Amino acid sequence: MKNENEKLDQLFENLENQWDVQELNEQHFKRFSEKMVLKKRKRNFGLIYSIAASVVVMLGIALFYPNAEKHKELKFASKETKQTDSIFTVLIEHQLEQIKAKKSPENEKIVNDALLQMKALDSDYEKIKHELEVNGESKPIIYAMISNLQTRISFLQNVLQRIEETEKLKNLKDEKTI
Repeated sequence: MKNENEKLDQLFENLENQWDVQELNEQHFKRFSEKMVLKKRKRNFGLIYSIAASVVVMLGIALFYPNAEKHKELKFASKETKQTDSIFTVLIEHQLEQIKAKKSPENEKIVNDALLQMKALDSDYEKIKHELEVNGESKPIIYAMISNLQTRISFLQNVLQRIEETEKLKNLKDEKTI
């Protein structure tokens, strides 16, 4: 270690008169400060422009690409069929929101299974709507549509009952342990 320190000391002694120790002009610091202020201003405008561009892009997306999750209205259906569809759809969405709101670690499996089952019922409903558009309104298609809607509502009601039962059981267990 001493050898290395001695080598470094000797190196610096050899370079002692070769260092650039010239003092800078007083105006140098002033010019440097002015340039830094200009750079900071440019950065601020860049930030503002990037935020503005982001907002414009988001508005463009919101305006030109309507929400895909919005309920598709039946195009080739009678007024009564559309009305029935909208009423049932509102009920189903309300019950789905209730189920999602009650999601907890204790009933997570029930909620996830219910959502998977609902996806299957939704895909069946989309097929029925496609049949309605292709073949027009007929009693079997309308019956299948209403049956699917009723099945979904009763399924969601059963899921809500199961969740409430598990919550009651949990509360009962908690009361017995006290």
